[in-house]
Amino acid sequence: MKYPVKHVISLSVVLFLLWLGLSGHWTPLLVSLGIVSTLLTVYIAHRMDVIDHETYPAHMRLLMFRFWFFLAREIIAANIDVIRRVFKPGKNISPQMIKLPVTMETCLARVIYANSITLTPGTVSVNLEKDSVTVHALSIEGAEELRSGRMARAIPQDYVEE
Repeated sequence: MKYPVKHVISLSVVLFLLWLGLSGHWTPLLVSLGIVSTLLTVYIAHRMDVIDHETYPAHMRLLMFRFWFFLAREIIAANIDVIRRVFKPGKNISPQMIKLPVTMETCLARVIYANSITLTPGTVSVNLEKDSVTVHALSIEGAEELRSGRMARAIPQDYVEE
């Protein structure tokens, strides 16, 4: 199968930048070895027929970065909320099991939504179905935040074109 050249080039650049960032070495020998290993990896991925819009959604880069930034903010805010609830005396924890509608059309977007809920402290996705997700929330406020749909709207809807 032929892939758009932008997928191959984009994957090569991302892999090399990842290699460079993780290695931290800038000597000519190591950088050239990084380039060779990146090209070999992309070649193997091409031979395995795994570079496509689903496994490497190059067209979604900006939307993914925006969503990751949103998710990082949510994780930090939820961590602060959980810490306050743990150290504040009294009854400020009120566990809730709620069922939220899932409006995403693709399986990948639904899974990203459920995983994002679980990544956020104080909430856990218990069951994911085609049209709903069951969530355990630590507090009424956390459940209401999820019911508002802000996280669901933040998920890029066209991760995968099915």
